Amino acid sequence: MQTHSNNSKPLEKSIYTLAQSGTKTSSKSDKIVTVTGNGSDLLDEQFLARKAKKKFITQATIIKLVDAAKAEGDLYRVKSYWNTYHCQNRIISSYDKFYGNYCKNRFCTTCCGNRKADIINKYYPVIKNWKEPYFVTLTIKSPPSTQLRKYVKGMKTNFNKILARNKKRHQRGKGIKILGIKSLECNFNPIAKTYNPHFHIIVPNKETAELLKKEWIKQNRPTKASSYRYKYVSPKGQDIKKIEDLDHQLIEVIKYGAKIFTTPDVKNKKSGVPPMVYIKALDIIYSAFKDIRLFDRIGFNLPNKIQAKPTTKQLSSCDRWEYSPEQKDWISKATGELLTRFLPTAELEFLLTEQINSTLY
Repeated sequence: MQTHSNNSKPLEKSIYTLAQSGTKTSSKSDKIVTVTGNGSDLLDEQFLARKAKKKFITQATIIKLVDAAKAEGDLYRVKSYWNTYHCQNRIISSYDKFYGNYCKNRFCTTCCGNRKADIINKYYPVIKNWKEPYFVTLTIKSPPSTQLRKYVKGMKTNFNKILARNKKRHQRGKGIKILGIKSLECNFNPIAKTYNPHFHIIVPNKETAELLKKEWIKQNRPTKASSYRYKYVSPKGQDIKKIEDLDHQLIEVIKYGAKIFTTPDVKNKKSGVPPMVYIKALDIIYSAFKDIRLFDRIGFNLPNKIQAKPTTKQLSSCDRWEYSPEQKDWISKATGELLTRFLPTAELEFLLTEQINSTLY
């Protein structure tokens, strides 16, 4: 964000109050600000509350992840975590829009939300035309932390081999064309201290689902020539089911990486035990996923669309807001008003203060 000084007077009224009444502000800051993009809706109170909640969760977890990465001596990951900690710390508002810079890291809840919305907008028009879509889950034997990255790479390699083999069959007229969208996710088992990397896939029909399951089991069967431990899958661990709620299953596919909150009792998720945030486990998953594509399409291209270039504009009537971890909200630098007036629930406060485990991995 670039700023240039001029001789305008400081902002005198709170844009939050004006936003509540639906009135546009006529106050002016003392600088002209250059912003990029179309901005977000300042009048959408539910959107603002969700934004504040995501920011609160992110900062509470990221500050712990910084310590975990420091302990491992990974300065690159430390820097990435700090970038996420500061994501959207400062925003600019003008009339009924606000603007800010995004870190775009996959472990940022705000940026992940934006990425999910983008993926849905791109892919939903395609997959809604699939007559009988199926949801496929493909897993491997759960590795320990020291083997996770190797297992993940092995999964990617084996899946690509399946696609290549079946592409040749299809070209020869001896098999179906595999279409779908796929994501990579990983869960942590706090009891066994193992990790469960798995693919979530949406395919157009049952035939493709059954083919992928069969090929996955075959591809990962141990052989004398290959003794890798990831070369083992349990047929019972692979799942296919017909999609009844496309919107829900699409969100399942694009959850993007790792769950922040984990149930301690993985065998009885309805036990009533509050979920935990396992910081070291999250750090290990994010490290294992570094530079690995988590979401991809299979066998098709999206319709060509003209990509609009990011627009820039200069604002002379604006307010500056800075995030306060203590207030859990953005504060107007001119008036001291709160932007969202977000109040976390007692349950969320409890989870992010009492239920964070920084030792188990």
